[in-house]
This record gives sequence, C-alpha cells and structure tokens, in this order.
Amino acid sequence: MSTSSDLPAPAAPATETESRRGSVSRETSETRVEAELSLDPPAGGLQRQIEAPNGFFAHMLDALTRHAGFGCRIVADGDTHVDLHHTVEDVGIALGEALRQALGERAGIARFGTAYAPLDEALARAVVDLSGRGFLVLEMEDALRRSWVTRDFPMTLVEDFLHAFADRGRLTLHVDVLRARNGHHAAEAAFKAVALALRQAVARRPGELGVPSTKGTLSR
Repeated sequence: MSTSSDLPAPAAPATETESRRGSVSRETSETRVEAELSLDPPAGGLQRQIEAPNGFFAHMLDALTRHAGFGCRIVADGDTHVDLHHTVEDVGIALGEALRQALGERAGIARFGTAYAPLDEALARAVVDLSGRGFLVLEMEDALRRSWVTRDFPMTLVEDFLHAFADRGRLTLHVDVLRARNGHHAAEAAFKAVALALRQAVARRPGELGVPSTKGTLSR
C-alpha cells in the first residue's frame, strides 16, 4: 500500500497560487503600445511604469491601476500630431486584452464589483461584471460629455478608452457621473470608481475554484 509520502503532492489550483498576469504588444501604422498587468503584485509592493504622450491620460492610467491594486507597465506612443484618439483607444484595447489574458478562465473570482468615488464636488459610480461580454454604458450630463477635461483632452476620449477597455477585456461596465462641475473632476472620479469596482471583481474567493456562472464559463 502506498503511503502519503509515496505519492506526489496534488497540484495546487492555479487560481489560488499563480500570479495572474497579462502582456500585450500592439503596433499599427498609428500607434505602438505595450501593456503588462499583474493582478496579484508581490508583497513587496506595486510596481508601475506608465509612459503616455499626454500627461492627463498618464495620470488617469496611474489612478486606474493604482486604485485597482494592479501592477503594470504601459508604454504608448502614437500619431498625436493628428489626434489623441488613436493612442487613447489603442491603450484601451491593449490594456483590456492584457486584463482578459490575466483573468484566464475567470475561475474563483468575485466577478462583480460596485464602487463610488468622489473628487471634491464630483461623484461617480461604477458597476463591473466580468461577464465575458464587452459592454459599456457611460452616463453624464450632456454639458459634461461635450466638455474638455484639459485644453488638449476632450471628455469624448474618456468614453473612447472605456469602450475599448470594456470591449477587449470582455467586461460589462456601467459608469455614471452623478454630479460634477468640471470635466477634470468628472473624469478622475469615473476612473477611480472603475478601479475600485475592478478591485472587487477580480478578487479571489477563498475556497471557490469554479467559474462564477450558471453556464459554466465566462471566457466564451
């Protein structure tokens, strides 16, 4: 009879032991983007490197990854002499694909997250479902939607980024800017709310190794 010492130890579930990482390189005639995400950064602390051709956009990427608790490396460049749209959208695409890669089969995760984030007078709410389906709803007053966050960053780029991120990350994302007096505060509160909701949604559920779905999959 074999004893326990004769048998190999059972493999530990990847969802509980392995660091969840995603890495994507994207290059087109318009942009070059490298995006790496770590959902489980080492105990020594978060490592983040963000290089983007627009200061406000880099600030938002820092807020998103910092408050989500992600380690990251994001390096982006593009035809900003034409417009920021191509670069912002392609960073959303690459970051979403890196998240999708890091989540794998999405087993053992909380799946859902809901968060509010204030910034002075502004208040935003984000609801996330790592559903395997990309969908964005972004609600705010029309005047805010038409505003400029900074002199070179229109609010429409916030929607472009979130749409690309949700689509390629295959997550359902509802973002409501409940109140704000200016575009800067509205955008920053929205990014922080998304980050906090993501932090909840990607969290591992101790002892729960299955996919949190009645259909048995969230990856297709």
